[in-house]
Amino acid sequence: MKHIKLLVGILLFVFSIAQFQAQEINWMSMNEALAAQKKAPKKIFMDAYTTWCGPCKMLDKNTFSNKDVINFVNKHYYAVKFNAEGTEEITYKDFKYTNPNFDPDRKGRNSQHFFANALKISGYPSLVFFDEKSNVITPIMGYRTPQQLEIYLKMIANNDYMKLNSAEAWQAYEKNFKGSFKD
Repeated sequence: MKHIKLLVGILLFVFSIAQFQAQEINWMSMNEALAAQKKAPKKIFMDAYTTWCGPCKMLDKNTFSNKDVINFVNKHYYAVKFNAEGTEEITYKDFKYTNPNFDPDRKGRNSQHFFANALKISGYPSLVFFDEKSNVITPIMGYRTPQQLEIYLKMIANNDYMKLNSAEAWQAYEKNFKGSFKD
């Protein structure tokens, strides 16, 4: 009987670890997302970060660990983690983007990746949304809580952004938006 209780306890422990590990965003590289998009069209949600950026780390800790954010992003987007000062080679729209000025010995800020430059990213973190054909919808700069990010995730996933053609339309949308993400 003791062995059965021990075995059940071990199985429950292993299952709880597996559940905990499963509760994270399914991050991939941009090249992986673009390849996946060709097989099964879906929007792309990109987190453009840098290794030295404090708000980027807060986004990972506070926002990207939120269950509502995780579930929504995993269901509606291919999620991309992109080091905007890294060395990843990205092929986007038949052009190869690199970071030839990257200095591996440099601490802190480094040169900006050409892909980040092409996306007109000027601050970190920047969250960039792409449509199902990998066209840029919009970048959003700065840290967001789960509740602040929710309106953008849902507006873009539901294609509501296509109807927002003025500051007044955005203000009305924002005013009428009913969020549901919890802390």
